[in-house]
Amino acid sequence: MTTRSLVRECEREIDTALDRMDGIEFLWLSPDEKAESLRALMRLETRIAATRLRLLAVAGDVAEKSGARDIGTWLQHAARVDRGMARRTMALAQALDQRWSVVAAAHRAGEVSTEQADTIARALDALPDDVGVEVLARAEQVLVGHASTYAPRALRVLGRRILDVVAPEVGEDHERRQLEEEERRARQTTRLTTQSHGDGTATIRIRMPEASVDRLTTYLHAITNPRRPDGSPGHTDAMREVPYATRLGHAFCALLEQLDPAALPAHGGTATTVLVTIPLEELLSGLGVATTGSDGRITAGQARRLACTAKIVPVVLGAKSQILDLGRAQRLFTAAQRRALAFRDKRCRAVGCDIPADWAEAHHLHAWSRGGATDLSNAVLLCSHHHHLAHDDRYLHDRLPNGDLRFHRRT
Repeated sequence: MTTRSLVRECEREIDTALDRMDGIEFLWLSPDEKAESLRALMRLETRIAATRLRLLAVAGDVAEKSGARDIGTWLQHAARVDRGMARRTMALAQALDQRWSVVAAAHRAGEVSTEQADTIARALDALPDDVGVEVLARAEQVLVGHASTYAPRALRVLGRRILDVVAPEVGEDHERRQLEEEERRARQTTRLTTQSHGDGTATIRIRMPEASVDRLTTYLHAITNPRRPDGSPGHTDAMREVPYATRLGHAFCALLEQLDPAALPAHGGTATTVLVTIPLEELLSGLGVATTGSDGRITAGQARRLACTAKIVPVVLGAKSQILDLGRAQRLFTAAQRRALAFRDKRCRAVGCDIPADWAEAHHLHAWSRGGATDLSNAVLLCSHHHHLAHDDRYLHDRLPNGDLRFHRRT
């Protein structure tokens, strides 16, 4: 039987088997039968993919006959996949055919998935050129052996450290050189862009070194899940119902509000400061809007909340846009006052909230815009969530005899 006829026979048998499978109602299989069938189908899927890669590796003449630039371009159109996927598939086909025979054999047997094979091949290709043949062979064997236990992501991590396992004497030096190159490349590719959506939100896209990302996420996790002095979680049941991605977004906003302007570089001849401009009557009524220094628009309630945090300078205008008041730092809570509030309040003073004082904000009980003084008797600590509610016109709040604030929605 010729190779061509054998391929055609296998194709017919697989098609026939799949046609028979169409008549099966999988709902009635037991959990064990479903699990066994899924494992078998995944193994068959891998074996078919391996056969396709073997054929692609020697199909350069297909592109030549059809006039395609290369077999990757032909595959892109024939399989209706994106260029990147087609080229990645071709790179794996060539790697398994020309370099990594142990990976290829395990892939053909269905013991290593296609994604695992791609991960292992990339890890092996990334090893230094001066690594000996015996070391490469040992690395390939070890990674294939671990494929029965680890998913591609874990294999990728192991692949980066494989020399520490199979050749510790060269692994440390390779890792040092690799990290130096990664750090250099990370700084070159670091980017941050913003896009306003015109609905009060904007999207931030940022690519940055992993070390900086780890630092940022550590801060955000601390804000979203602070700890009480006894080490237990400091969040409420209501907070747990908020999607964690949303909580991280709120935490990022809170982190920005906690930055000390005095610690930032000079900008425009003065310490970096956000100016918020608003007419006096709108500030007092809470019904107007304010303009930020970058021509952004926020509500009067938001402006009042920010004014409590000493992170903005409010510019209050009279009827003819004259500056009636340019807020000064001494009118805002000082570091010493914050320490005193933390000692006194211990936590957010909203009823039922136990966010620790370290992650709470100082709030004027009697708004400074209405003549309230910036002193301890007119201050209370609130977490970011309840500080927003305190300046949200949809909510009212009462102060209880013990000093806590009880919030309730307007009816």
